[in-house]
Amino acid sequence: MASEETAGGARKATKSKLFEFLVHGVRPGMPSGARMPHQGAPMGPPGPPYGGNTAVRPGLTNQNMEAGRKRPSPSQQQMQQQAVQSRNRNAKRRKMADKILPQRIRELVPESQAYMDLLAFERKLDQTIMRKRVDIQEALKRPMKQKRKLRLYISNTFNPAKPDAEDSEGSIASWELRVEGKLLDDPAKMKRKFSSFFKSLVIELDKDLYGPDNHLVEWHRTGTTQETDGFQVKRPGDVNVRCTLLLMLDYQPPQFKLDPRLARLLGIHTQTRSSIIQALWQYVKTNKLQDSHDKEYINCDKYFQQIFDCPRLKFSEIPQRLTNLLLPPDPIVINHIISVDPNDQKKTACYDIDVEVEDPLKAQMSSFLLSTANQQEIASLDNKIHETIESINQLKIQRDFMLSFSRDPKGYIQDWLKSQSRDLKLMTDVVGNPEEERRAEFYHQPWSQEAVSRYFYCKIQQRRQELEQALALRNT
Repeated sequence: MASEETAGGARKATKSKLFEFLVHGVRPGMPSGARMPHQGAPMGPPGPPYGGNTAVRPGLTNQNMEAGRKRPSPSQQQMQQQAVQSRNRNAKRRKMADKILPQRIRELVPESQAYMDLLAFERKLDQTIMRKRVDIQEALKRPMKQKRKLRLYISNTFNPAKPDAEDSEGSIASWELRVEGKLLDDPAKMKRKFSSFFKSLVIELDKDLYGPDNHLVEWHRTGTTQETDGFQVKRPGDVNVRCTLLLMLDYQPPQFKLDPRLARLLGIHTQTRSSIIQALWQYVKTNKLQDSHDKEYINCDKYFQQIFDCPRLKFSEIPQRLTNLLLPPDPIVINHIISVDPNDQKKTACYDIDVEVEDPLKAQMSSFLLSTANQQEIASLDNKIHETIESINQLKIQRDFMLSFSRDPKGYIQDWLKSQSRDLKLMTDVVGNPEEERRAEFYHQPWSQEAVSRYFYCKIQQRRQELEQALALRNT
């Protein structure tokens, strides 16, 4: 489908440009050999960022760390499961914001504005495609029909009697009537069977020639009907026969013929139930028949009173009251003469009938919504863009580390050790500072006297409650 390929190709091209710019620094409009200038080498500290994983804080060994100061950690298997679940959640939560370059990086690399422009274009493209998909979904909820011409061919052949024929059929004159048809100018080239356009077909022959029991040939659609390309009727006879064909079209959705009075009022003859109700509502609005105080009611004018036989009715009553005013649509009536003239071996009559067929665009729209072409490639490009952005952010962290270290090595290392100590405390859930608490100076600070007073006060209150409980038990 052209629209599907266009949308998928546009998204793929946008993703490819985004990834190419991030990886190679190729700016839209730049020659393929050009590259984005680097603002210094993307160096980093040895090992993981910020110096790796330190087991304990500076000045404290594992043996000196008290076991009571740490919470019990989950088992290694549980930790691995949690890590896998966390990665899965993070992969699902990747959004457009994760692909935006931070402001600091854009300031360092002015050429990155081209990437941001591509990102904005991708966002507009996604919004447009999503809006069009919603429009298509809404359009598919409504019937999409097209008017087409069905050319009907009615022909007959005559077989004269043969006196020397061996079988009984050849010795009797007979005729054969064929009813066939095909769509004209069908752009979709749909080879629909002729019978699929009709609900029923009745051929009425001359009653005087074939009697009351053999003058009708009927075909009616049922749930197990096999579609056919045409109908054949064969009867004995050697005189011209008048016949009438009654064709009942198979409307989808079903259509109804309106009561003559309602048809004159609304100006429609045969329509679907929803179209008839919509026309009724339009008539009510145009003539201001809706009750101004109770919106649920319609105040009938003289025409409505004649049709519905009441001065006032509810909106909810309209579908039920319409049932008696809707009739089956009129059949298509064709009068034909079956000729047995020997000089006219095959006589064909053509009639054009207006039929409704499914709009071929509906199938294309459905295939567009269900198509998953290019989705895997687009998702792969998205993942590559996310990974590249994460790599760029990591390189930015390493660059900041090296720059800060080069400006003030001693001060930065001290700040870094303090930061690692705080991080270790958060990771191990250690309460307090064991290194300071083991020295006597820690307890000579101004807060120690208040802490001791609070401690004794709590102990006294606790002892008092125990004594009161003991006295209460003795008194009872």
